[in-house]
Amino acid sequence: MSSATRLEVAASAVTVRSNSDVVTDWALRYFGPWWNATSVDAAAVGAEPVVIADVDPDGYEEVTLLVHDDRPVRAAVYAKHPLLVARDGRDIIATSTSEGIGYRSTPSSGRLVLAGTHAHLLAPAAARLAREAVRGRLLRDGWAVLHASAVVRPDDGATVLAFGGKGAGKTTTALLLASNGWQLLANDRVLVRPTGERDVEVLPWPAAAALGLGLLHSLGWDDTAREHLRAGGSFHPTQHESVTEALLAGDHTPRWEYGRREHKVQVFPDQFPALFDVPLATNGRAAALLFPRILPGTLPAITDGTRSVSEADFMTGTTEDRYPDIFGQAQGVDSGGHPGVRAEVAARLARLPHHALRLSHDIPANTALLTKVTATV
Repeated sequence: MSSATRLEVAASAVTVRSNSDVVTDWALRYFGPWWNATSVDAAAVGAEPVVIADVDPDGYEEVTLLVHDDRPVRAAVYAKHPLLVARDGRDIIATSTSEGIGYRSTPSSGRLVLAGTHAHLLAPAAARLAREAVRGRLLRDGWAVLHASAVVRPDDGATVLAFGGKGAGKTTTALLLASNGWQLLANDRVLVRPTGERDVEVLPWPAAAALGLGLLHSLGWDDTAREHLRAGGSFHPTQHESVTEALLAGDHTPRWEYGRREHKVQVFPDQFPALFDVPLATNGRAAALLFPRILPGTLPAITDGTRSVSEADFMTGTTEDRYPDIFGQAQGVDSGGHPGVRAEVAARLARLPHHALRLSHDIPANTALLTKVTATV
């Protein structure tokens, strides 16, 4: 018996269909209100783009044999999983031994077929590919992808975008504002498109949000997270076990991987409103830009700065390292959007109010500064 979950965002729609409820329930939860995910009748799924993801060990073996059937093969990495990729006529086929999944993509129709050995590995893979199918449609329709966090004022849709590299304070900025009257649209990246004569429309990019243990503690959310785990709950499965152990022990000391990369709490989108009382937004209109920088031991303040949006702030084919368009869903469009679209978005954003900010680890002081700065948006 098959089940199905339909995603709708802007003018794009994709349906995830599977013989396992684990797969379609995951898509329903993962995309939720951000991409209008709803359960639909699997038998009624039509000719629109579809991701068929079945628990089918024989299908996995079949695709794997095809990939190794004396044809040109290239190695790739997608969402940290190594893949072997080949062609079968007009289709793109791939196999992932670490996931136990065989992939077949037909870019001309938007049809993606996954055959897996385990439902719990198939579910996130199907969600990633559904997101890629939607992104491909949106990129071809004139959208681009920005590396930014975003919050929306519920009264009028005005959207504040926060920019910066890792550790700059994008997530801190978004969560503090979303805890004080704004709605969370995105934690790390957004879809943007120029509309009308001057506006930039903004859509969410559904993904798990990575929150450092220190930030979770500063926000006062660690007790809630710990009680959630003790009650039998969980966070996104990509969360490192050392983070889960730290949460349960009440320890907010950062956990590092070989001293380079911090292991963080991985929060599902639906856990923001359910656990932390942070409301989600589904769309917005760019109204202001913030460029935060966290400097511990200082006082939060507006600082001098000439920073504006540049090409480096867009997720392009050269910067998109986790989700390259291996399966041809964008049909030749750069994974960050058409260069002309990116240039127009950057030009329009340059006309909006800009604020360079210095933030600290003092949450009340940061909140006061952000509230003051966004009061005039």
